[in-house]
Amino acid sequence: MQLNDLLDYVNKVEASDLHLKVGRPPMIRIRGEVLEIPNLPPMTQEITKSIALSLMDERQKKIFDEKYSVDSAYQTPDGVRFRVNVFTQRTYVGLVLRRVSTKIPTLNSLGLPQIIKAVAHKSQGLFLVTGPTGSGKSTTLAALISYINRTHRKHIITIEDPIEYLFHDQNAVINQREVGSDTVAFKEALRNALREDPDIIMVGEMRDQETIETVITAAETGHLVFSTLHTNNARQTITRIIDIFPEAARHQIRQQLASTLIGVISQKLIPRTDTEGMIAAVEVMFNTPRIKELVEDGQIDDIYQQMEEGVAYFKMQTMNQSLMALYGNQIIDEETGVGNSERPDEFRMLLYKTGLKS
Repeated sequence: MQLNDLLDYVNKVEASDLHLKVGRPPMIRIRGEVLEIPNLPPMTQEITKSIALSLMDERQKKIFDEKYSVDSAYQTPDGVRFRVNVFTQRTYVGLVLRRVSTKIPTLNSLGLPQIIKAVAHKSQGLFLVTGPTGSGKSTTLAALISYINRTHRKHIITIEDPIEYLFHDQNAVINQREVGSDTVAFKEALRNALREDPDIIMVGEMRDQETIETVITAAETGHLVFSTLHTNNARQTITRIIDIFPEAARHQIRQQLASTLIGVISQKLIPRTDTEGMIAAVEVMFNTPRIKELVEDGQIDDIYQQMEEGVAYFKMQTMNQSLMALYGNQIIDEETGVGNSERPDEFRMLLYKTGLKS
């Protein structure tokens, strides 16, 4: 069972992920569902472990031995890139390989709110893209960086683990650094980046307190910073950042975050019902004067109402409002909307309130 043959099949059927688990045939995720590849035998521990080791260098093997999980990247002979995670489950080795398109999509093609383009014209501050694993955060950031690359003469530094999309200089100058091969860690690369004359810094993920502190400092000192978090909405994102600090430091972090934050988008990929494929439902929050006050005062739960009321003037939207727009345009059905809403009762109420359902 050759890995490249499996990945060729993944690419051919346009699946997003390949799952290799001992005791099951190779599986793919396609249009949101995980399905077995037909006519293949179950994976053995010997084959699975051999594939895993072939995807790791010595440093990564050491990390895997110590932490039982490691991230990597792989490119097929045909040039198709995959993001790789090797892990253990019930003492067996497992792998998930996510296909990364070599073509960077545009913000328009992703169906993202047009207001997001305004972020590219900011000179400093912090903008976060959040959502669960597999929600397209990296793709959204890549599309934003690509837009800036076409429209601005800036110096952009990306710090990633691993590098997913490869950028080629257009109007901007872009330096991409991969954790493990170009730098030891996010926090070290970020500290060094501040001495490398950047206009824009993209940090693949804010994983710990020190990285978050340095990201906020970078945004305070005249840089435009993009990053991601594994959170489900804007309020949870702000709470997560604040709560990672000890109690004595939280007041100061709230003040810094309130003054540097540009906005947060939280997205999830959901199945379309009008055609095949997935579409992004996107919550949008911008740091308006009122939201800035709420962050400073720690009244994070009140942000939701500000987002609801800020649709027309500030172009914000809650996840329910995004789902409603998709439903109103007949892209998703009611069941999909309810199933992907954090406030399903409110979503149902909106259907009646807006006249979309009687």
